[in-house]
Amino acid sequence: MLRLMLLRHAKSDWSRPGLPDRDRPLNARGREAAPMMAAHISTHDLVPQRAVVSSAVRTRQTWKLMTPAFSRKPETIFERRIYEASPHTILSVIKETPDQVRSLMVVGHNPGLQSLALALVGSGDNGLRDDLAAKFPTGALAVIDFAGGPWSALRAGTGTLEQFVKPRSLPGEED
Repeated sequence: MLRLMLLRHAKSDWSRPGLPDRDRPLNARGREAAPMMAAHISTHDLVPQRAVVSSAVRTRQTWKLMTPAFSRKPETIFERRIYEASPHTILSVIKETPDQVRSLMVVGHNPGLQSLALALVGSGDNGLRDDLAAKFPTGALAVIDFAGGPWSALRAGTGTLEQFVKPRSLPGEED
């Protein structure tokens, strides 16, 4: 079994006009939500073997705030191709994952993450699938399992959506 986790960066700061999008940091809400999501990931045994993180400031900050909650540290790769990437590009990066890696997290951006998740998922709880189709908010995590491998053979419609967790659904977080 392969487990793919798609994590959208936490809420970012839009208060500095003219700041290049790639350089936007997290806002206060994002800095609070990232550790809360990390706690959920840790307590539900979802810590990946490897993480591929977009090179944007907000994704790197999200990941930095999350890793202290993990008992084992995932191999981390900062990848420029994930920033503003199409679903096709994100999937191409995923397909480069070595066979010995059984759990992978991609920390990236919308609309690419949501489109990719919707394309890969062919089964799973209908309510979760409806939530995923409606909105992939900042800080949200989609957990998709695949019966077989390797990563290079992933195809549309073959994944099962196991979880779709939003920061606002966690204790202590509001919408």
